[in-house]
Amino acid sequence: MLSAQELRLGYGDKAIVPQLSLDLEASRIHCLIGPNGCGKSTLLRALSGLLRPQQGRVLLEGRELNRWGRRELAQRLAMLPQHPSAPEGLTVEQLVRYGRFPHQRLFGQLGEQDRKVVRWAIRVTGLAGYEARPLAALSGGERQRAWIALSLAQQAAVLVLDEPTTYLDLGHQLEVLELLEELNRQQGLTVIMSLHDLNQAARYGHQLIAMRSGRLERAGNPGEVLSESLLAEVFRVRARVSADTGSGKPQFVPLSSLAGPVL
Repeated sequence: MLSAQELRLGYGDKAIVPQLSLDLEASRIHCLIGPNGCGKSTLLRALSGLLRPQQGRVLLEGRELNRWGRRELAQRLAMLPQHPSAPEGLTVEQLVRYGRFPHQRLFGQLGEQDRKVVRWAIRVTGLAGYEARPLAALSGGERQRAWIALSLAQQAAVLVLDEPTTYLDLGHQLEVLELLEELNRQQGLTVIMSLHDLNQAARYGHQLIAMRSGRLERAGNPGEVLSESLLAEVFRVRARVSADTGSGKPQFVPLSSLAGPVL
């Protein structure tokens, strides 16, 4: 579905990601994990076509991203940044309608099919009845679901999210992650997202991608990646890892920092 081949990513002369290759399977949930500043956001921007690689290439369905037209790419891949913004006073329905832009002709109006898709995106994200509500009046979890509804209205097969649970309380974090899991299960949506909570990444991700200092440390299923040795090497944390009795997924308990106290 989506692959990165020998990518070098950065800004100006500075390389944030010196070299990285990665294959992302369709209809799976892929979670990027790693310390702050390790290059997760930079990689997500490159995978979504927002950052041109200094070297290497990103392929979607076997075709380089820069060979897709802008509308054509938006019909297949949607990107939700960490801090999305919308005009003041915009309602839920007005926001979600923007997702139909890649499917409209120049100066085109929303047709019946567009309206059906908008209603569907609002319904599956649990926002039916909120159509006329301003975004500013929503809770954090509701607002994040509205942005996901916009992405779904694009009818893209791939959804890229940069830390979608940041600044949300625990209940709203789970609300968003459960929605993404359900969309993956029911719609076959491919989800690529960065997460700070490693237990959540292990719980919801089919594949974990661990990064450190712009490099790929390990990629695989949660049981292969989330190990005590990786937590020590990548996060500088001494931890205990065990299998969750319900899901069988690895869960970790941090014991101490390996960096030592700063006095």
